[in-house]
Parts: sequence; structure tokens; C-alpha cells
Amino acid sequence: MSKNYERLMVPSVEDIPGVEAKAAFLPDSASVFREQKDILPMKLSDGKEYMPWGADNKLPYNVLDLIEQDETMSTCLLWNAQMCYGSGLRYNTDGASATVAQDVEDWLLDNSLASYFLGVSQDLKHWSFAVTVIILSNDRKRIARILRKEACYCRFSPADKHGHIANVFYGMWRDEPDAKEVEVIPLLNEQSPWFDLKQRLESDNKQSKFAVVTRMPTADHTYYPIPYWAALFRSKWYNIKRLIGIAKESKIKNTAPIKYLVEISDKYFERLYRQEGITDPKKKQERMVKVKQEILDFLSGAANSGKTWFANFYVTPDGKENHEVLITKVDSAKEGGDWESDIQEAVNMICFTMQVHSNLVGSVPGKSQTNNSGSDKRELYTIAQALQKPYHDLLFTVHKIIVKFNGWDGVTVDVPFIQLTTLDENKDAKEVTTKTEE
Repeated sequence: MSKNYERLMVPSVEDIPGVEAKAAFLPDSASVFREQKDILPMKLSDGKEYMPWGADNKLPYNVLDLIEQDETMSTCLLWNAQMCYGSGLRYNTDGASATVAQDVEDWLLDNSLASYFLGVSQDLKHWSFAVTVIILSNDRKRIARILRKEACYCRFSPADKHGHIANVFYGMWRDEPDAKEVEVIPLLNEQSPWFDLKQRLESDNKQSKFAVVTRMPTADHTYYPIPYWAALFRSKWYNIKRLIGIAKESKIKNTAPIKYLVEISDKYFERLYRQEGITDPKKKQERMVKVKQEILDFLSGAANSGKTWFANFYVTPDGKENHEVLITKVDSAKEGGDWESDIQEAVNMICFTMQVHSNLVGSVPGKSQTNNSGSDKRELYTIAQALQKPYHDLLFTVHKIIVKFNGWDGVTVDVPFIQLTTLDENKDAKEVTTKTEE
């Protein structure tokens, strides 16, 4: 049985009995990044503790499900990762000796920097942190390999009293892996990884693999940062855009308009299953269908005009009501083909939150629309690449450690920008860098 059915992640449109109208069922996207209460450590089968990502340790996978269901959001995240990639990570050997330059070239042949750098760029843009693993040579005198560990498969051990996290756990957390299936990687101190690495090598331990975390500073520091674009889920724009698509599909297929939007929190079904002692996946699905039918019966016919639907809700510490079931009447004045302005507003809000100009990715719908000039687009592209500098500065840390540890004197690390040029320069693009020569 698919877990999507259990969590009602797949939206559905149902007929309201006795009425020529439909109701759209959607998950409550505002609760996907829920960490309103303290998250307690979980244990592997061997007793090792790790901090779950979200209340059920499935938060990144639930978020990825939502991202994959929206073409604008997934495109914006890919665009931002490509902007961060720029012209690719470079180890510049212009100031190094011929011996060092050859050593760097040989090292690069053993490490796919292009795949690595695009991967960590995607992790930073998706989750605001990335995990890199450095592997020492057999004699522990040089760093031989560099690997990316996908952030959504990484979990952190609980921090000690000094705030230091000892290990990164890498495993397939979708299926609650056994301890033997989880890789435990020592994590270098996030504030001073170079000093920590030197101390570990001077000790008697024989560790040869270490993790380095690249973390975007956020206003609220947690084990797993909440990315800035999570505001889309809380502000309802994500649901608005999906509802418009569902409404258009419903109108095209059967000319029946959607009159009600029913948002159901995951917690509603979790509590219901727990109270009724339902554990079998098939019975959970049957119970979910029954709940949906009860809501549809409530919405049907004039006989229900005087009835009241009771649903649970609680009040958050900041005084906001958080409903487990929310029924909203949809304005039926707009039907199938009259949503162009609304979908454009929703797309623009998503692009704005993701810091992507909609003209650059071509995601603004509509038959007629204004478009920026070529000069404006070049400037927008240049601004987008210039804004990647903080990400590059953070990502360079691990590579500066590699250069220093391997004794590559004269080698520098850089990510050149691709700058679009004007016609008078007789070429379409050129590489530029913010790095200044000393």
C-alpha cells in the first residue's frame, strides 16, 4: 500500500452527492515544516541516538513530494542550483609549480567535481545545508577523495553540552533502516573544521573519513534549517496554485465546478488511527475514504444548510488557530478558462519567494504578457549570479582545507560567473570572477 494514500499526499476531486458540484481534497501544506514542539532523539537498533528530521523523520521526503507536484517550484529550485553552480568549481593552478599543477590534475581525474558541486548546490538551495565527506589516503598524509552525501539522507547525532555534533548518520531513512545499514561518519567541528582535523590526526585514532557540514546561517538555528522558501507552504500560495489546476481539470473533464476546498492535516488521520487502533494500511485507507464520504455527505443538499461540522483545532503559542480540518467555499464565479490572471499571480508569488525572476525561467502563463528587454534580462541574470557569492564562500571552506592539507602551494579555488554580453562584443557570453589578484 502506498504511503501517499496514508498521508493523503495525492489531491483528489470528489462528487458531492445530489449536487452538480465537486469538492477538492488537499493536504494542509502549512504543517509540512512542523517543529512546534521539541523533537526528541530517536535510536537505531544498536542504541545509537540521532535527531529525527521532523516529528516522524520523514519531513524531507514529504517536502520533496510537494515540490515534485508543482512545476514552478521544482523549476525554480533547479534554476537556483544552476545559478549557484555558475561556470563550475575550479582549482586554479596558474600560481602553482608544474609539479603541484600535475598533482592537482591527477587528483581531479579521481574526483568528479562537476557532479559533486552541482549536488551540493542543490542541497544548499533545497535544505540550506550540505554535507561533504573527505577521505584520507592510506598513509593519512593527503586527502584522496571528496564525496557528496545527499542532505535528505543525512541525520545528525544529538549535540553535546558545548553544542558540538559528533557524527553524521547516512542511511535510507524512508524505510527506517537497521543500524548495520546506516553509515556513521565523524563530523568535524562546524566552527573550526581545520583545527579539529589536525587534532584528530595528532591523536591515536585511525579515522580516515570525516564529514564537513556547509550550513547557511538562519535566524533560528536548528539541527535542520528551515529554508526561506518554506513560507510558500504557510502562506497558502502553494495550495492556491494547485487548486486552480484542479479546478481547470475538473471543468475541462466534466464541466462540474469545484465549490469547496477541504484541507485535512496529517495529524487528523494520525490521531484518528491511534484512537481507533488501526494499524493495517488497507484499513487506514478504508477509514480515510469513510471520513471523506462523511464530509461529502455533510456538504450535499439544501438539507444540510443548517448543520454544523465539528473539527479539532489548537492554538499555537503566538495565538494562531491551527485547524485539523478546514472547509472553504470556493468562489464559483470563475470557471475553467477564466483563471489566467489568478494563476499568473500565484506563479509570480512562488517565483518571488524563490528569488527567481519569472521572465528568466519562462514560467509566467497567459496568452499575452509583457516581457523584459534583452538588456534587462542580462542585468537580471547578472544579479542572480552575483547573489550566489555567500553560498560560494561557504562551500569553499572544505576545498581550502583540501588545498592546505595536500600542500598545494599557489592553488586557489574559484567559481567563475557566466556573464551574458552585448552584441558589440562579438560573443554571446564570457567568464568573469569576483576574485581579485594580489
